[in-house]
Amino acid sequence: MNKTNVKKDEMQDWELEGSSGFTAYDFSQVLEATGNFSEENKLGQGGFGPVYKGRFADGMEIAVKRLASHSGQGLKEFKNEIQLIAKLQHTNLVRLLGYCCQGDEKILIYEYLPNKSLDFFIFDETRRALLDWTIRLSIIEGIAQGLLYLHKHSRLRVIHRDLKASNILLDHEMKPKISDFGLAKIFSTNDTEGNASRIVGTYGYMAPEYAFEGIFSIKSDVFSFGVVILEIVSGKRTSSFHRYGDFVYLLGHAWQLWKDGSWLQLVDAALVTDNNKFDVMKCIHIALLCVQEKVANRPTMSDVVTMLSSNSMALLEPTHPAYFHVRVTTEVASATDEPCSLNDVTVSALDGR
Repeated sequence: MNKTNVKKDEMQDWELEGSSGFTAYDFSQVLEATGNFSEENKLGQGGFGPVYKGRFADGMEIAVKRLASHSGQGLKEFKNEIQLIAKLQHTNLVRLLGYCCQGDEKILIYEYLPNKSLDFFIFDETRRALLDWTIRLSIIEGIAQGLLYLHKHSRLRVIHRDLKASNILLDHEMKPKISDFGLAKIFSTNDTEGNASRIVGTYGYMAPEYAFEGIFSIKSDVFSFGVVILEIVSGKRTSSFHRYGDFVYLLGHAWQLWKDGSWLQLVDAALVTDNNKFDVMKCIHIALLCVQEKVANRPTMSDVVTMLSSNSMALLEPTHPAYFHVRVTTEVASATDEPCSLNDVTVSALDGR
């Protein structure tokens, strides 16, 4: 296979310090590997562009992320992902193998993970049954370890900014790998938060201080992680386009059930047995700590990993989560059973941070 090491002039003088281990592939190789980007090889579609399964001539399977020509943010994200992931190596982070930059084509080439993404399983009634509690707990713990590495143990302090179920990929053993670093931010070890002039990411997973004020920190990733835990445990999306009892957000519904002592109603019915009831309850407890409205009340990922690994640690009582006051209006609740959006809800003033 014809391949060359990354060179700066091939990347239009982009600064790619630390990326010399990557491989630059020729566009013809990518075309051959993906069957000319055939529809049958398409794995999915993201903000960056489509993702395809491919196989090189030597038999290596790959996932090919192709920058959409109409993506206004794509070039920046492309550079950001290469620059960032060059410095990151962890078993719970997806591995970037190389790239292709030829003409208008900007392509990232990753290891192929056969079980697609977490959302492919947990939001599908049939596939969700394949994930027993042992697997789901392992996924939660793996995501926590990946985030802890990003926040504390990598060469850089990295805030992902778009952690969600579709950005958690699963390998052949169903081990999770955090992916999609196009929106990630690098911090020095002395920095604790940043301020974004443009809000990017996915509503439903965004911490309120980021969604409303553009302020992000490691605690905004912690918030997203808490949302993902609730989705894993319940099998339900946090999406604002679904109604949960009186709430349009999963967080408010989960909090109300927790306060009422009815947390079992939140849990995917296939999960709970007498043997795992304590662990399931503990994960819901940790999730609610992660999604608290006030930044200072949320744990760090170091705290989270410790809580997950301990069966004797006393956990703090959570306060109400962000978006707790986002409820379905009386008119919507009585008028129709159609899915509702944020245009259909009443948002009360949020407490200060």
